[in-house]
Amino acid sequence: MKLSNVSYNRVVKDNLRRTVIRYVVAVGAVFLITIFFRRIHVNNPTTVALTFLLTVLIVSTVWGLRVSVFMAVVATLAFNYYFLPPFGTFTIADPQNWVALFAFLVTAVIASQLSARARREALNANERRHDVERLYSFSQKLLTSDNVVELLNLLPRYIVEAFGVKAAAISLPDRGDVYRSTPDIGSLDSHDLQLVCSRGEPRIDSQRQLAFMPLRMGLRTVGSLGVSGSRLSRQTLDAMSSLIAIAIERVRAVENLSRTEAARESEQLRSVLLDSVTHEFRTPLTAIKASVTSLLSGSELAPEQQRELLTVINEESDRLNRLVGEAAEMAQLDANKVELELGPHSIREALDAAIEGSRNILGTHPIEIRLPGDLPKVRMDEARIKEVLMQLLENAAKYSPADAPIQITGEVRNRQLMTSVSDRGAGIDDFEQALIFDKFYRGRNQRMMVQGTGMGLAIAKAIIEAHHGTIGVTSQLGHGSVFYFTLPLV
Repeated sequence: MKLSNVSYNRVVKDNLRRTVIRYVVAVGAVFLITIFFRRIHVNNPTTVALTFLLTVLIVSTVWGLRVSVFMAVVATLAFNYYFLPPFGTFTIADPQNWVALFAFLVTAVIASQLSARARREALNANERRHDVERLYSFSQKLLTSDNVVELLNLLPRYIVEAFGVKAAAISLPDRGDVYRSTPDIGSLDSHDLQLVCSRGEPRIDSQRQLAFMPLRMGLRTVGSLGVSGSRLSRQTLDAMSSLIAIAIERVRAVENLSRTEAARESEQLRSVLLDSVTHEFRTPLTAIKASVTSLLSGSELAPEQQRELLTVINEESDRLNRLVGEAAEMAQLDANKVELELGPHSIREALDAAIEGSRNILGTHPIEIRLPGDLPKVRMDEARIKEVLMQLLENAAKYSPADAPIQITGEVRNRQLMTSVSDRGAGIDDFEQALIFDKFYRGRNQRMMVQGTGMGLAIAKAIIEAHHGTIGVTSQLGHGSVFYFTLPLV
């Protein structure tokens, strides 16, 4: 606070010094003109009056009305004293000189007013042009994002950069969060933002350089804006808040359209996926039926043939059992009936069990494990996390070239253990990354080449979220994918 007072006093002193200098220069100009015409013995008062008037106009253009009016009064006194008879006194002998002196003073003042008004309008026009340029630049930045959360996080910083304000904050009632340009903005209180949003009326405090504006779309208020540290005009604040409201509604419309298109495509795929699921169930049943029929046909089969048929029955029964288990588990997850047996466990133990359980599918894929030896334990249901790891390992094996390595890494981030499974497959485009954890969704390019039901990753996501963790994927086409999930530490 002490530093703030010192800065304020310095600004006041600087302004006072500049003002005094302007008035002194105005008096000095009158003095110099007077000395000049006295030295050359000009006896024509009109020439002197016009010279004074021209100087007053110049001062009015440069320094404004107050200084020019002051100079006009001083010039009138000097004109009367030195250039109107009787010279050397303020007495006016000829009544016509009263008219001339009054006309000079009125003309000087009116000319000063007109010049000052022209100067003020020029400054206002320049400020409006500057505001339009800033608003245009700001509107261009609003088009850089098609995600509501990303836009709301960027908007306060855009406002600070574009308009030179000290701080900015935005609040949306349907989200309950306040998005700020900096974490600590004491002057932009969330209560004030909510109050402006609920009332739909702006609140501007010029003394504290604070402004709170509602974000309106027509008659509907979608949020509120707060700025501090700048004296923006009301028109600029209105235009800024309108642009922000339009940008938020535009991004929401884009997101709704994307969800609608995704839902439509998902619906179109549902019948294909149901056919795929039906095929997945029918394939092992057909193989089991054919093997059993051969065994019961009565024809004599060699022991090797019998063993081969029994092996087929065993493998296809396991496959069928897994499919039924996935379907049952999906139904339980949909009904929120999954019960977790949580406890402190090592992720390495769950990983070893998952690798052993996926040995047949992993085949010749080399497994590269990069887990630090001192990884802390996590609170988890070991059997469920093993299931998640098996799903990620099997996905990596199915969608990677034969003999391509699969890498597993683990690290601690923000009191969470992040485990990642990387493959060298074809990769997943950005559109499919947003859908790949949806129920029954399968990759567009792989669904006809690789068997599956589209339930595995959806089950994995539900299990991880039940542990209060997160799951996601990063991928680059042609360079493989990285599936990761996080679990809270004990």
